[in-house]
Amino acid sequence: MATVLAIETSCDETAVAIVNNREVIFSVIASQIPVHQQYGGVVPEVASRQHLETINQAIADALENFGTNWCQIDGIAATCAPGLVGSLLVGLTAAKTLALVHQKPFLGVHHLEGHIYASYLSQPDLQPPFLCLLVSGGHTSLIYVKDCGIYETLGQTRDDAAGEAFDKVARLLNLGYPGGPVIDRLAKQGNPAAFALPEGKVSLPNGGYHPYDSSFSGLKTAVLRLVQKLQQEGIDPLPVNDIAASFQDTVARSLAKRAVACALDYGLNAIAIGGGVAANSGLRQHLQAAAVEHNLHVMFPPLKYCTDNAAMIGCAACDHLNRGHTSPLTLGVQSRLAITDVMQLYSGHGA
Repeated sequence: MATVLAIETSCDETAVAIVNNREVIFSVIASQIPVHQQYGGVVPEVASRQHLETINQAIADALENFGTNWCQIDGIAATCAPGLVGSLLVGLTAAKTLALVHQKPFLGVHHLEGHIYASYLSQPDLQPPFLCLLVSGGHTSLIYVKDCGIYETLGQTRDDAAGEAFDKVARLLNLGYPGGPVIDRLAKQGNPAAFALPEGKVSLPNGGYHPYDSSFSGLKTAVLRLVQKLQQEGIDPLPVNDIAASFQDTVARSLAKRAVACALDYGLNAIAIGGGVAANSGLRQHLQAAAVEHNLHVMFPPLKYCTDNAAMIGCAACDHLNRGHTSPLTLGVQSRLAITDVMQLYSGHGA
């Protein structure tokens, strides 16, 4: 029963949490969205500087809430990959320093593994094997969760991630950044059947299609051409609500179809959803409907654990620590690291 202080700084949220196995004792998230909105997206150097300005206060808040009793902390964890290198370094350096000063085990955690563990926070009885549909601004994957640290990627996007597609379409429609929440809000007021948009398929050499892989670049281009066509026809203002609803429904339908097919083909009766797009109402509706139709158990983490947070990192770290996994203090950060290589982060496992 480990208790871990965890830090997450992989992108544009500075987050610190104290987690006891699957129970969140304290969690704080300092979002940088207002800072990056003026640029229309995340600027890596700006993100790093913001982490430097907020990390100490976030750690202090966590320790003050917990009572600053280091005897009750069993380990210190931080996201080490994948992510923005400068941002990752801030959190990793802070975690290593705390581990050294207080002589605690250190754990470097894979960001995507954290998103998998977000479902454990609201599903205390959840156990592998199950399928995880991980959908965020940088990742869209179908991951076969076999055990702690043991994963197989069954499907992934071949181009834009789902969240990235939301941001690009929102920019096209002059809706600002981030695109996911505003498109979701407008879609509720629009008609999802107003415009027929293509569901991306990934071709195989034999002429067939990869059943679990996704592609969103073509969909993004189709929305661009639709907007150009409507403008040429003199339609003003654009039916933004209908465009948003049609786009969101196409993405949600595509993701739900692939996740359900994958789960059924592999004999898995549970699908956990992780990542920022897990908060999308369209995706939730499609997956919940499919769950009823195919007798599947679909699990969404609470909205506060869909976006990047340290509680999910702490939950993953607790499981690893309980199994005797720790990371060397020589561990560095990596902008890219496959989820299948998680065990390389721990001593004695190829680190």
